[in-house]
Amino acid sequence: MIHLKINDQLVEAEEGQTILDVATNNNILIPTLCHFKNLHAIGSCRICSVEVVGARNLMAACVTPVVEGMVVQTHTSKVRQMRKILYELMLSDHPSDCLQCDRNGTCEFQELGKVLQVNQSRFEGIRSKKAVDDSSPAIVRDTTKCILCRRCVSMCNDVQGVCALNAQNRGFATEIGPGGQMRLGTAVCTYCGQCTTVCPVDALHEKDAIPTVWQALSDPARKTVVQTAPAVRAALGEEFGLEPGTLVTGKMVSALHQLGFQTVFDTNFTADLTILEEGYELLSRLAALAKKRGKVDDPQLAALHLSNHLPDPVLPMVTSCSPGWIKYAEHFFGDLLAHLSTCKSPHMMLGALTKTWYASNHGLDPSDLFVVSIMPCTAKKYEIIRPELKTGGMTTVDAVLTTRELARMIREAGIDLIHLPDSRFDSPLGESTGAAAIFGTTGGVMEAALRTVYEVVTGRELPFDNLHVEPIAGFERIKTATIRFENVLPAWSFLEGIEAPIAVTSGLSGASQLMDEIRAGTSPYVFIEIMGCPGGCLSGGGQPRPTTPEIRQLRQKALYREDEGKPLRKSHENPDIQRLYQGFLGQPGSELSHQLLHTTYQRRNKI
Repeated sequence: MIHLKINDQLVEAEEGQTILDVATNNNILIPTLCHFKNLHAIGSCRICSVEVVGARNLMAACVTPVVEGMVVQTHTSKVRQMRKILYELMLSDHPSDCLQCDRNGTCEFQELGKVLQVNQSRFEGIRSKKAVDDSSPAIVRDTTKCILCRRCVSMCNDVQGVCALNAQNRGFATEIGPGGQMRLGTAVCTYCGQCTTVCPVDALHEKDAIPTVWQALSDPARKTVVQTAPAVRAALGEEFGLEPGTLVTGKMVSALHQLGFQTVFDTNFTADLTILEEGYELLSRLAALAKKRGKVDDPQLAALHLSNHLPDPVLPMVTSCSPGWIKYAEHFFGDLLAHLSTCKSPHMMLGALTKTWYASNHGLDPSDLFVVSIMPCTAKKYEIIRPELKTGGMTTVDAVLTTRELARMIREAGIDLIHLPDSRFDSPLGESTGAAAIFGTTGGVMEAALRTVYEVVTGRELPFDNLHVEPIAGFERIKTATIRFENVLPAWSFLEGIEAPIAVTSGLSGASQLMDEIRAGTSPYVFIEIMGCPGGCLSGGGQPRPTTPEIRQLRQKALYREDEGKPLRKSHENPDIQRLYQGFLGQPGSELSHQLLHTTYQRRNKI
């Protein structure tokens, strides 16, 4: 242990810790701005400067390692004066129209001014940054507000591995953005929105869909339908002061009805549907491989309803629920798109069913329906404009609101979310199982799929405690397990004794690692789950800020509680899903299923 003094207090530290680490551990406040724990520490803003006895200059606490006998003072007159000057210099190059900014009240730069007791700058001069880039369908880049902290650069480069954002130019002309003077809408950006979760100001934020939704809600000729993703219910409460991980499912449904939505469906319904479609797609690929090896014949495949659309035996199969991941794959792994499941994401499936099956059953004109998705994800805003995802020539989902946008609408409408009674989702597209709830966390799609696939093949429940596949439940970058099919049902005899290695990752750096193995021909896996955001949808680009490791864990626990509290916990047990197949779709992978619930992908340039 290292011994040092901070503000005349003797403290201990471990080797490698910074002054900021040690101060934080001992409840000593050192203000910061560019620093973001576990992500970004370069000392660029110098707001965390402290005096170290024996040092010629003030030292940035976030990057200065402690040494034996160090003596630190965190709030001397010199330190406080320097912080004020640094803040005023940044403030002189920053807009002062806080009342017009969406981050007003949650802005870290604004909060720092309160801490430092600075509300105006003594410095005046030419502003350096004037551009607003709204070319992306999902994310707005406002360089007039950027403070050059470079958090977004660390997220985009070091965590996601996309490298769409970097510091361009030098000195006073420096700005953060894509290279070659490109705009986000034309750059290799996946629209994952992770940059928006770490930006301390409003320089990066989701594209606002609130006015469009209010207009639809006010139009008497429109029937408004809304759906909510699994991860939203585990995070929305944070926007209203509730502890992270507080489930607000029923209150959220009540709030949506009070906002004026006539029908409130649950994306969890089509998460269950996705498991049936994706699970049978995996079985079809395994059957195609068995057929190629002469282990299964056409009559047996026909009896299993696998004869239609039997795909090429391309393995491993990779999940396709995350639109940010899909766009990343199209840019960087365009030669491997055949490995991706052809299933649409759950909210696009629900949109397709709403404008076909639901509209027909209720005598509604699909063109009068306005479907809104409440998502934890900014990439969903891009997904809904993809031409290959239209339904009968119509837009499948008309607007996407993030969790943060929904919170703003609830506050604007004067709705007291915390004290609302609990309500239920509307039927029939509102019933779901526990398997659907865990779609919002890394490993959840894989676990839900295994619960169904294993039981379909063996007639038995997945042999894990409480149905949880523990090896894939954590937040490590790459998680693996092996499922062995033994004593299978006679119809699935060609799978007897098969060992199926599986892998799960979240965040695009992990995706790149697993896809590189496929490209190299060294991947041992049969099935891979990839989510675009670290930790999965519960850490999506549209979720409440911040998303720390501790908050991520609490949100995950909430989704597992929702799963465990459901009377049915396997997707194929959902009675409304069963009725949907019996009365409309036929069976998983049918012609109609492929028409409505499956899609294709396109290879894109890397630049």
